[in-house]
Amino acid sequence: MEILLAVYEHKSLSEAAKTLFLTQPTVSMQLAKLTDNIGLPLYYVHAKRLVFTEVGQRVVTHARAILREYDYLALTLEQLKGTQTGSVSLGLVTTAKYFIPHLIGPFAEDHPGVELSLKIGNRAEIIERVMSDEDDFYVFSHPPSDQGLELTPFLSNKLWPVVCPTHPLAQTDNVSLARFLQEPFLSRESGSGTRHAIEQFLAKRGMSFVPRMIIESNEAIRHAVMSNLGVSVVSEHTLNYGGREGLTVLDVDGFPIESKWYLVRRTVRPLSPAAQALADCLTRRQDGFI
Repeated sequence: MEILLAVYEHKSLSEAAKTLFLTQPTVSMQLAKLTDNIGLPLYYVHAKRLVFTEVGQRVVTHARAILREYDYLALTLEQLKGTQTGSVSLGLVTTAKYFIPHLIGPFAEDHPGVELSLKIGNRAEIIERVMSDEDDFYVFSHPPSDQGLELTPFLSNKLWPVVCPTHPLAQTDNVSLARFLQEPFLSRESGSGTRHAIEQFLAKRGMSFVPRMIIESNEAIRHAVMSNLGVSVVSEHTLNYGGREGLTVLDVDGFPIESKWYLVRRTVRPLSPAAQALADCLTRRQDGFI
């Protein structure tokens, strides 16, 4: 089933084999056995790509559920071992990568036997991981709406408008929001938490923006603003831990955009002692942390 899911995700036998550290003939043989047992084709090749049949799609869905139950069993067994062993996986939206390592550092020092895994993606990608229940916890500034999720706010998140220091607005106090939006706007991609927050902020004011450039990286946005390609809005954590040299934070009406960071988990997922200890570490007040 793990082989089947790897092939489904990569749509390639060779790529799945690399991911699983197996040979391609081994992957082909295992899938052939699975197909024989089921008695119906799981996929076919079209234009040199694997396309899964309806039967294959259903097998993939159930394979995910079965392997998830194995994960739950492992987590339940870990509950009997204490906090010093096991593994904890976190799914992080892109901006959270700037500060989460600083917060989990003390935990890693106190729990050297716990394996930590950080999966990083934009908001849409991490929501997909939430829906598939792939990690113990997720960190969002704008978590998805789902009755099956537990949301724990643990840190403030402010978004600030920035420009190049040589930009005319950098020399201006009390910039109006309308004036700021007249500038070429550098935006994260649709699906990112920062863009989601900006769009919500503007929609409440009956306003919107048309990006001059869409950039799928906070670091690249910083450098684009530094190069005077346009203005943007970034998280305070991007500024504090990614660096603010070459950027000027503007005084724009309505800013900063205020939100919070949330630690999110699926309530049906068993919580191992190690995972609970990490959650306690993250949600504990961080004195002096910005």
